Amino acid sequence: MKLEKMKWNREPLQYSIQNDRIEMTTEPHTDLWQRTYYHFQNDNAPLLQWETDQAFFSFVVKTDFTDSKHRFDQCGIVVYLDSENWLKASVEYENAEMQHLGSVVTNGGYSDWATTEIPADVKTMWYRLSRREDDFRIECSADGVHFQQMRICHMNKAKKQIRFGIYACSPEASSFKAIFSDMEMAECVWQAHDGQQPD
Repeated sequence: MKLEKMKWNREPLQYSIQNDRIEMTTEPHTDLWQRTYYHFQNDNAPLLQWETDQAFFSFVVKTDFTDSKHRFDQCGIVVYLDSENWLKASVEYENAEMQHLGSVVTNGGYSDWATTEIPADVKTMWYRLSRREDDFRIECSADGVHFQQMRICHMNKAKKQIRFGIYACSPEASSFKAIFSDMEMAECVWQAHDGQQPD
C-alpha cells in the first residue's frame, strides 16, 4: 500500500513513516467517544487514513502496543467519516492483569462499545477490516493468519467514498508509542451472504 497517499486528521507531534512501518506517539487526553453512557464527547485522537470509493475490499494491519502501560491506552483500525460517524477496533490497556479487545461503532453521534477481556501480556494484534458497501466486518488475529470475527456493523453515512486507516490515543494522562506494520489492501474476503432468508 502507498503510505504517501495517507492523510492525517489531527497530526500528532511525534511520528515516523518508513517503508511499511508507521510509529505514532500518543499525546495525553486524546480519545474518540460520543455521548453514550458516559455522556462526554471526545473527538481529538490522531488518525491516518486513505480515501477510497471502492465498495468491496479488505484491509489488514498489524499493531504493536508493547509500550502501552496506562489505563485506556489504545491503538488499532478506524473508519472515520466525521465526528459523529465512525468505527474503531483496538486493544485497550486496563491494568497489569487484563486488557479489553473491542470495537466501537458510532452512528449519528452515539457510540457503542463491544469488548472481551484478554491477558495483559498480549502486545500485538492483527486486524482485518472488510467493506461491503455500507456494511463492515471487523476481525482480529494473534498471528495474521487465523482471523476471528469481532463484529458486523452498518454505517449509515458510508456511501461511496470513505476514509479508513489507523489511530492511536491515550484518554488519560499518559503517552505511548504505537507501531503499525504489514498493511495490505486486497479484494474483499467477506463473501456475500448465501444462507437462509428471514421467515
